[in-house]
Amino acid sequence: RYETAQVFVFDTGRSCRAMVLGLGGVFLDPEADDAGSMPGFQPLASIDGTPIVEDDLKPALDDLGQSVERMGEAQKRKYLIDYMIDLRLIARAAERQKLGEGPDFTRKLAYMRERALMESLMARVGAEATAPDKLKTFYDEAVKGLGPEAEVRARHILVPTEDEAKKAHARVTGGEDFAKVAGELSKDPGSGKEGGDLGFFTKDRMVPEFGEVAFTLKPGEISQPVKSQFGWHVIKVEERREKPVPPLEEVKEELTRYLVQKAQQDMIMKLRSEAKIDRPAEPAAPAAPAAPAAPKQ
Repeated sequence: RYETAQVFVFDTGRSCRAMVLGLGGVFLDPEADDAGSMPGFQPLASIDGTPIVEDDLKPALDDLGQSVERMGEAQKRKYLIDYMIDLRLIARAAERQKLGEGPDFTRKLAYMRERALMESLMARVGAEATAPDKLKTFYDEAVKGLGPEAEVRARHILVPTEDEAKKAHARVTGGEDFAKVAGELSKDPGSGKEGGDLGFFTKDRMVPEFGEVAFTLKPGEISQPVKSQFGWHVIKVEERREKPVPPLEEVKEELTRYLVQKAQQDMIMKLRSEAKIDRPAEPAAPAAPAAPAAPKQ
């Protein structure tokens, strides 16, 4: 009823990258009476009586990736069906020209098959490493012994010289609005236009000279000029708070990314250690031609 198919597909989009679609997959036998009622095999279009079915769209969607991810569902579906129609038509034309024959094509197809197998195994290893119970266990171990972390929200005025910093300090301790003076004087391209506001931060996120001083201040207090590698700072602390240990849901994406990468890397290193890999030394680069002799005088 179904035929295993090997279809070499090239991407008509920007990347023009090749990949194998349908290796180990199936095409619907249009003569099967009950084919249209099977999940995933309802015809979406047909070319000379050969249907394109729902399951044909899945590898195409994986291949096209980012080029369709911003489309609405209806637009994406239409695009994929049109893509599969064009793909099949072009592939048929290529077959008629016998472009699927010869050693170069065979090597390319074998490479694409190996790549598809590699991606399938990498995806499986990543999924297994981030199963809910494993993710929870890793999180529990990572936060064991951790407690709330102190944070401050501060503003600063950054100027090149100590003299400028002293003048700015005199203005803000003399009653002028700190945010207004920061907007006028600060050379910090990020916070200057925000009245010097740096938001909340932990001590280790700042250069040591800045962090040490900021975390000794109480809300509302203004520091003396502080020198760092960036220049001279006048710092005002607005708020202090304790940052709680983030819940699992808040860091789930970051932990998942780490565990996937670690599991995949561990698998690769294990496979390498179990295989005998010979890499002959590369031949030495040819010597540069000798410079021509200088003409005799």
